[in-house]
Amino acid sequence: MAGLSRVTVRKGIQQLIDEGIVVRRQGSGTFVAPRIEARGARLTSFSDDARSRGDVASVVWIYKSYAQPTDEEAAALDVAADARVARLGRVRLSDGDPLAIEHAVVPAEFMPDLDHLQDSLYAALDAHGFRPVGGTQRVRASLATATEAGILSIEQHSEVLRIERRTRLANGRIVEFTRSVYRGDRYEFVTELNEG
Repeated sequence: MAGLSRVTVRKGIQQLIDEGIVVRRQGSGTFVAPRIEARGARLTSFSDDARSRGDVASVVWIYKSYAQPTDEEAAALDVAADARVARLGRVRLSDGDPLAIEHAVVPAEFMPDLDHLQDSLYAALDAHGFRPVGGTQRVRASLATATEAGILSIEQHSEVLRIERRTRLANGRIVEFTRSVYRGDRYEFVTELNEG
């Protein structure tokens, strides 16, 4: 073992686990944590992305309810201050690993039935004829709060990516305003560049 003691090796492996470089799976062993490369120029859902990698997407719901929008949400969705919106909070998992926390707001007319909303918001919107076709997304680096770190199973102040997304229908109506926190140790957003 290259002259290292078992204690030193165990401490090194634990530090790699703490940094998110490797993951330990009960009964299976310790593995290098795969980095997820998300294409920044394509509008896709978390569930579709996970399935395309061969992973199983799942969700833990924090809340699903109807409410009036805040002033910021009303402006982002371009709806009246007294409009009804669906407010959705969830933890997104891939193969059982928590990778993101998402808080979405959707005009209620596009999400008339919260009881049948499963793991994919876009699948539910599509089922009602309101799947988004485009939008804008902003990504910035940040540090995880204590609550976010606990939910995502990472250390407090670990790097995270904060993503704000607004999507629209073919007619230009805004269908979704979402703020997400993604694990920075697992996600990279990649955009193709062309000479313009």
